Amino acid sequence: MTDQPPTAVPPPGQPDPPGPHPGWSSPPGPHPGWSSPSGPPPVAGPYPGQHWHVGQPAGWYPPGLDPADPLVTPPGAGLGGWYQRCVGAVQRGWRVLLPLLLLTQVLPAAVLSVITLGVDPSARWETSMARNPSALPETFFQDLATVFLVSVVGSVLIGLVQSLGWAAGTWVLARQATGAQVDLGTALRYGVRRMVGLWGWALMSGLIVAVGLCFCVLPGVYLAFALSMVGPVYLFERQNPIGRSFRMFHQRLGLLLGRVALVVAVVLTGSMVVGFLEAAATTPFGADPLAAPGTAVGAVVVVAVSAVLSLPLQVAQLVGFVVTYAEQRAHEGPVNSAGLVTELG
Repeated sequence: MTDQPPTAVPPPGQPDPPGPHPGWSSPPGPHPGWSSPSGPPPVAGPYPGQHWHVGQPAGWYPPGLDPADPLVTPPGAGLGGWYQRCVGAVQRGWRVLLPLLLLTQVLPAAVLSVITLGVDPSARWETSMARNPSALPETFFQDLATVFLVSVVGSVLIGLVQSLGWAAGTWVLARQATGAQVDLGTALRYGVRRMVGLWGWALMSGLIVAVGLCFCVLPGVYLAFALSMVGPVYLFERQNPIGRSFRMFHQRLGLLLGRVALVVAVVLTGSMVVGFLEAAATTPFGADPLAAPGTAVGAVVVVAVSAVLSLPLQVAQLVGFVVTYAEQRAHEGPVNSAGLVTELG
């Protein structure tokens, strides 16, 4: 998880900026690509790490930053520019992203949901409580441990497959932004190359957030937002994803917090709606829907349909986070889609 990424290639006709790669650190002075040889000294922009130049014409951008880049939102474009690039990414990539995320996100989640239904002890507990309401069910702690282990172990293992999907989906979004053709098979092969590393950093981030939640809800929420860029940082940079994500969050707090909060709000709201529909549809099948063949088929169909309904939420989360990361890089220095594709490897 520490291999170095290749050097980003500037677009044709643009000179190579001197100094270190603009995405790896936040230098104390202005990025060399943001000033002209005879221009006035830069002044701080709306967000830390961003520099504007006095006397430059309206709409001016430094060499290496294309304001029309379909993936990278330039400084000053605001929420509208970010949203426009999110919509454009979905329009370009939905034909590949939908089957990709269906295989790597939706299907594993549906399988885990069915397994969880199979170990759900609610029916046994209801029978036991009906016989002796004043005592816990005889197998209460054993059943509780089984449900916990299935949920945790299943989520960890499925996370490996889902990491494949996130890596492959990021590759699709970046490649399509340059006009390159992509296909499902090539995207999956790229995802296989990166899934173990991404999975490891995702597990570490999840453990940090879980520790924060144990102390109180707010520390956990803060850590979840501060670590939201760990996945993209690993895929594009592969150097210190946790530290880089923290720095991005604190250097441009309002910008990153606003974008990520919007994506999270959409995903959480949609997930609540899907969860409510699934619960309402499975209620007629009883406390143990897998006990009989008829109810088992019905419950599995409901779980499958609910999983498919969550597919647009998976697309929204992937696109929102990747476009947000690209915007963060643009505030650190000139970057474009071609350079990001080169970094992916």
